[in-house]
Amino acid sequence: KVHLLDYFWSFHAMMKYILVTGGVISGIGKGIIASSVGTILKSCGLHVTAIKIDPYINIDAGTFSPYEHGEVFVLDDGGEVDLDLGNYERFLDIRLTRDNNLTTGKIYQSVINKERRGDYLGKTVQVVPHITDAIQEWVVKQAKVPVDVDDVEPQVCVIELGGTVGDIESMPFIEAFRQFQFKVKRENFCNIHVSLIPQPSATGEQKTKPTQNSVRELRGLGLSPDLIMCRCSAALENSVKEKISMFCHVEPEQVICVHDVSSIYRVPLLLENQGVVGYLSRRLNMPIEARPRKMLTKWKEMSDRSDRLLEHCSIALVGKYTKFSDSYASVIKALEHSALAISHKLEVKYIDSAYLEPSTLQEEPVKYHEAWQKLCSADGILVPGGFGVRGTEGKIHAINWARNQKKPFLGVCLGMQLAVCEFARNMLGWKDANSTEFDPDSKHPVVIDMPEHNPGQMGGTMRLGKRRTIFKTNNSVLRKLYGDAEYVDERHRHRFEVNPELKSHFEEMGFRFVGQDVEGERMEVIELDDHPYFVGVQYHPEFTSRPIKPSPPYLGLLLAAAGKLQSYLQKGCRLSPR
Repeated sequence: KVHLLDYFWSFHAMMKYILVTGGVISGIGKGIIASSVGTILKSCGLHVTAIKIDPYINIDAGTFSPYEHGEVFVLDDGGEVDLDLGNYERFLDIRLTRDNNLTTGKIYQSVINKERRGDYLGKTVQVVPHITDAIQEWVVKQAKVPVDVDDVEPQVCVIELGGTVGDIESMPFIEAFRQFQFKVKRENFCNIHVSLIPQPSATGEQKTKPTQNSVRELRGLGLSPDLIMCRCSAALENSVKEKISMFCHVEPEQVICVHDVSSIYRVPLLLENQGVVGYLSRRLNMPIEARPRKMLTKWKEMSDRSDRLLEHCSIALVGKYTKFSDSYASVIKALEHSALAISHKLEVKYIDSAYLEPSTLQEEPVKYHEAWQKLCSADGILVPGGFGVRGTEGKIHAINWARNQKKPFLGVCLGMQLAVCEFARNMLGWKDANSTEFDPDSKHPVVIDMPEHNPGQMGGTMRLGKRRTIFKTNNSVLRKLYGDAEYVDERHRHRFEVNPELKSHFEEMGFRFVGQDVEGERMEVIELDDHPYFVGVQYHPEFTSRPIKPSPPYLGLLLAAAGKLQSYLQKGCRLSPR
């Protein structure tokens, strides 16, 4: 009986695997480095896919608080995944699936299900070989799934192993890749190790000891790094590079400096300038085209432009997870893409919505006035998605300000639902109007549970993934921003929806539901008449925003905040030449 893994290898000799591991601390920038390596290889004409491994036991990221690992990113197929998959999609312009995010939970679940079915009959099921084999099989199978528009099987798979080398929970994965490197042969597998070079302010000297220890630990587990990427605040000194080369058993050309840069778009250029492509093509025996790399030129233009911007535009982000900017990673990126498209430098003013509430005026008046000062001085207001009752009244106050003062406003998911609540309370006179999520006994439930929602189980019971929204009118601002499309496909993640039975009350007052789902039962897009830009969307447009192709709802917000929306619409939605 041929072992399943051997069967895989015989059919799959040519796929190139690049494993990215991290040392010293987590959150060191492995995601951006993995994306950047993929980007420079893609610019050489290769098809690249990416897999993120998270060693936690959760099946997926769906039930996390954003304070745990940052935002939950949603894919086309409804997979709730780590935010690094958002980086891969944006950098490489690809569409991933839920199986591109592998967790300890998923692996154990699949092995335990096999054990219950009797697939291992008579055997003791162990971490080695059963868990490690399952990891390798998953990676090989997922690496072949096409992720580009042209549906071609990828040639390179970048695998990012989350956490830090030496963590107990990542041990089975390291062991799996130790075995994997021999099964796929040396010329098809390489390891990039990302490590920190601290520079204590007392001496100002770059220290290599943490990196030496981290590489030694990785070696002890059976993996030898081919490239050591050093994260540091300033460029690496030559003597430091040579020291790392000597103590970590690599050539100086294999030590890559990834210092802090003005914009993440510069990271692929930084790697390219240090000969990473040349090294990988030799090490992995890849026939890379030597033509000028058009895609990287775009990245260079983008980062140069973002450094040269003079005009500013400020957006107030009114949310409840504002202490940790990764909680809104895709939202910030979507704003940056749009700001870059209209040649403005973005300033995001983070406002904790709870500080806008009257109760804060009593308890912490300074925070209350500071929050309102930020809100009132912003050029535009964005209320993103979220869960739970805390801070919702503050968001409603912010929406009320935006509506009355004619400030450009975009509400996303919960932001759109609260805009409906605000309008019902202050224009329709329904003072107790609310979402049943926050007040199940409201006499005017303007936002209600969806039939799909299963209150008994939290994980994966939402309306998730790519769904179609159909525009019901021709004179919608958002429809024009989408290039006068009849419908759009965007990603959703919600348990509650606007109550369709009360729709007519709103529309009589100029609060229009211009986009609905295919059945016409779910309200997807709201717009307010006689307002420069008051838009709410039930979906999350930030998940499909790209640096060169910004998301239309966010672009509309930035254009309105910069006072350019009307001229943009009059020109047929074309930006004037830069």
